[in-house]
Amino acid sequence: MVKDVIDFYYFSGTGNTLLVVQKMRDVFTEKGIPVNLHPMERSKPDNINLNHTIGLGFPIAELSTYNFVWNFIRGLPETDQNTEIFMVDTLAGISGGIVGPVYEIVKKKGYHPIGAREIVMPPNIFYIEDEETSKEKVQRGLIRAEQYAGELCTGNSQWDKSSIFSRTVYYTSLAGLKITESSVNQKLLHLKTDEAECKSCGICVKLCPVHNITMDEGKTPEHGFNCEYCLRCTSLCPRGAISCPFNYQGKTYHAVKAKEFLK
Repeated sequence: MVKDVIDFYYFSGTGNTLLVVQKMRDVFTEKGIPVNLHPMERSKPDNINLNHTIGLGFPIAELSTYNFVWNFIRGLPETDQNTEIFMVDTLAGISGGIVGPVYEIVKKKGYHPIGAREIVMPPNIFYIEDEETSKEKVQRGLIRAEQYAGELCTGNSQWDKSSIFSRTVYYTSLAGLKITESSVNQKLLHLKTDEAECKSCGICVKLCPVHNITMDEGKTPEHGFNCEYCLRCTSLCPRGAISCPFNYQGKTYHAVKAKEFLK
C-alpha cells in the first residue's frame, strides 16, 4: 500500500505512457500522496530516494521494453529498507517478458513489489488505427490507470511472479533487442530526415532519449546508428519530415504534443 511520497520514473515514446502516469499521479494527489515525476532519460537510477515509494512506467517494445529502460531498471540500487515499488506498462498487443522478470530484479535488490499492471493503448508502430478508435482506446486505458492507482492506495494491487513462460519470452525479447541494436539492423532500418521538408527546428534532437540525433546550426539533423525506435522523432516532428520505414503507409501516432516532453 502506497503511504508516502512517490517518485515516479517513466519513459514515454509517443505519449501513451505519459498519459497513464499523469492519470495515476492525479489519483495519488487527490488522496493526499505527493508525487514527483521523473523522465527516465533524464534520471540516474543510483540517485533515487529509497525512503520514497518508487514507481516505474514505460511502454512495451519487442515483448519487453527498450534497452535503455532495462538499463535503468537493472541499475536501481540495492536497498535494505524494503522500499515499496510498483510498475505500469503500456502496450498495443502482448508482452509476456516484462512483469515477471522485473519482479525478480527488484525483489533480488531488496524492494517490496506492491503492484504491476499492463494497460492497452493505441499502437504507434506498424499499423496506425484511425483517430476515433485511438481516442476510445486511450479513454479505456486511462480508466484502467485510475483503477490501478486506486488499488495501489488501498493495498489491493498485485504483482505476479515470473513464470516459465515469462522467462522464455524475456530471453526471446533480449535476443530481439540485440538484433535491433546490431549494425546490420541499424543500417537497414535507418531513420532519415527529408531535407526538403525539414526546417531545422531541432525538436527531434531534444526529443531523442538516447541522443542519437545531432544537428549543426541551420543544418538538417543527422541520425546515428544507436536508435531505439521509440518513434518520438517520426511521430512528433511538426513537419513530418522524418519517415518511418516500417509503418503502414507512413502513418504516425502520438498521444501528446512535443511540448509535453520538452517541459
